[in-house]
Amino acid sequence: MPIEETVNALRVAFGDLPVSKFRGDTRAVVPTEKIYEALELLKEKHGFDLLIDITCVDYLNYPGAKDRFGLVYLLAGTVTNQRLTIRAFVNEPEPRVRSVASLWEGANWLEREVWDMFGIQFEGHPDLRRILMPEEFTAFPLRKDYPMQGLGERHNFPVLKRGES
Repeated sequence: MPIEETVNALRVAFGDLPVSKFRGDTRAVVPTEKIYEALELLKEKHGFDLLIDITCVDYLNYPGAKDRFGLVYLLAGTVTNQRLTIRAFVNEPEPRVRSVASLWEGANWLEREVWDMFGIQFEGHPDLRRILMPEEFTAFPLRKDYPMQGLGERHNFPVLKRGES
């Protein structure tokens, strides 16, 4: 099935979604409250059986940006060799979106990474806890408003020494 048919199916199901192409890659923006249903449709009916990545972009102070965070879901169909990027936008004070870990097991760790670095809550996630930073870390270091030198919290963590007996 051509990617245009997939995009049309998304538009039939979820309204006139913004769609763009760049260098042969197709991107669609789905309303945050419909992200789970859209990704489920793409997996179950359109063969996008591989979740490649979930990441996030912080648009703080970005010219013309209307939303603070952009979630990015990179999908692939292993049979059709098609790729599709789905984006959804979330905002403060409590950025949250429904977890897709029940659709792809690999989403478990990808969502934990986005939570850990950006503070996006994934509702219904089976184990949403820090994956890269220590549990005691209270900030989200990939947010644009996080200072380059940190907030002094690194000085409170124990030093790990490796290779000593």
